[in-house]
Amino acid sequence: MQARSQRTRQRLVHAGAEMFNRNGYANATLGQIAGAAGMTKGALYFHFSSKDGLADAVQERGRAMLRGFIRERREAGVPPVQMLIDMTHWLARTLYDDPVIRAGFRITNECTGRQPPVTDFNQDWITEVLRLLGQAREAGALRPRAAGDGPATLLAATVCGIGVLAGTGMPYPQLSDRVAALWEPLLSALVPSDDVANYRSRPPVPAASTPAAVVGGESPSRPVGAGSHGRQAAA
Repeated sequence: MQARSQRTRQRLVHAGAEMFNRNGYANATLGQIAGAAGMTKGALYFHFSSKDGLADAVQERGRAMLRGFIRERREAGVPPVQMLIDMTHWLARTLYDDPVIRAGFRITNECTGRQPPVTDFNQDWITEVLRLLGQAREAGALRPRAAGDGPATLLAATVCGIGVLAGTGMPYPQLSDRVAALWEPLLSALVPSDDVANYRSRPPVPAASTPAAVVGGESPSRPVGAGSHGRQAAA
């Protein structure tokens, strides 16, 4: 019984993500969401007392997906800078094929100032970026001049750019190429020049924690260089 209830809740979260992403937070109705999930509004209210509660559940699902990806990469021994690269590729992949992540960003952007505050997927992302940058700095992996708020601001802007590119509807392989191209100047700004070749700008293979790691016949990642970080992260 509990497992069935959990599956029902997951269906509602997925349907909510679809409708929030398609229609926006304000225009998505509980009736639409229940219909998309193949349920009645009464069944929806059994699990969520309001649209706000469902929106928060969508955000929480996105947060769990992000943290699950980071945990897998950490357990694989991926160093912080490579994890930052892999996070942006994970974002590109999930923005392309998972409505939960797309809806997460849209809900956050459309509900700024809501009381009580909406769960903020943007802030979750920035928190992870700051943590990884701090770890990279402690490990001596960043350039001495890559200090202060500059790197975090640069990476936050990169996330916004990935979202804009994903919203154009370009095919995922092209989006992945664009993200990889972004990292060529970013790495030069973040890490010592002698270390740039140690990092892989392409997504890991297989892409951990993504729903469709090989959709579209993706080819294996091509490392920027033959350094140890790139080889380790691709393991």
